[in-house]
Amino acid sequence: MNALRWHGARDLRLSELDATPPGPGEVELQVAFCGICGSDLHEYQDGPHSIPQQPHPISGCRAPLTLGHEFSGVVRALGAGVEGFEPGDRVAVEPIYRCGDCRYCRAGQYNLCSSMGFIGLMGNGGFAERAHVPAYMLHRLPAGVSLRQAAVLEPAAVALHALRQSSLQPGDSCAVFGLGPIGLLLIALARLRGVERIVAVDVAPERLARALEFGAEQVLDARAVDVVQQLQASGGVDCTFEAAGSQATLDAALHGLRKGGEAVLVGLMGEARFDAFLLVNNELRITSSVGYRDVYPELIALLDSGRLDLGRAVTRCVPLERAVVDGFEALLADKAQIKVLVNPNPELAEA
Repeated sequence: MNALRWHGARDLRLSELDATPPGPGEVELQVAFCGICGSDLHEYQDGPHSIPQQPHPISGCRAPLTLGHEFSGVVRALGAGVEGFEPGDRVAVEPIYRCGDCRYCRAGQYNLCSSMGFIGLMGNGGFAERAHVPAYMLHRLPAGVSLRQAAVLEPAAVALHALRQSSLQPGDSCAVFGLGPIGLLLIALARLRGVERIVAVDVAPERLARALEFGAEQVLDARAVDVVQQLQASGGVDCTFEAAGSQATLDAALHGLRKGGEAVLVGLMGEARFDAFLLVNNELRITSSVGYRDVYPELIALLDSGRLDLGRAVTRCVPLERAVVDGFEALLADKAQIKVLVNPNPELAEA
């Protein structure tokens, strides 16, 4: 089978691998679609960041490995001990590894597992014609949910978990900083939850225009206006989501809050600074969100009911052999691209 393998920064290779049967507890999938995530882009640009150089404690994998954690597919074969699935089942992958034994897994907080990782970053993933996936990662899809939409469930799960981590209530207001796929999906899901005033902030005109399509009431171009002044003109917002991962957006996310407001950190960044006097004097709260847990059933139900459309986040679909040029490089060069899907098996393109 063919797979796109990470060997180093700017070194993704389409490789032919020997097919092997799924191991105990695993399911073999024929991959339908796999989305290119911002994490994949970082690994491609200047990794390794998350890709292990020593065997991961759960997957046993290390570089080189097959990228891709946002994927859907069709069950081909079952490993020993797998129950509840049959060949031909259409499934989405919830790609978080979990040990099942640590204090966090025992408490149901598997996204905080002591050995947490993601298939496609810490183990072989979905940029391949076939993939072996632990059965606990799989969610069967109802007939009304396409495999194309299911490949966008992973970033939607990040967004929904961040909303659940917040204290937002129907009728509240929020601002979303950073309008990549997760920021846009935060807007769509906040609108579904009854948040009335949603402000979208970015520096890319194409993404600001997209935010209106996803449900934002107001968009602010951070290059052209004083974002904090604009937010505070109406007394500040109840909650901000920092989904860009930069000092500038963190500053604006904190200063744009009303007194007693809350900032949720979603974007990945390193060391950051904040004004502690601002937090204490205005009784602000900072919380954070990593990955997701127990959100896929709600998202699949929203897709099946027609209340949520994840397909509108997809701006391009490319075959596996064109993934680097028309996928990774296109996302780096063109801010109009939101979610690029890779389709390793053309016969599943319409599924």
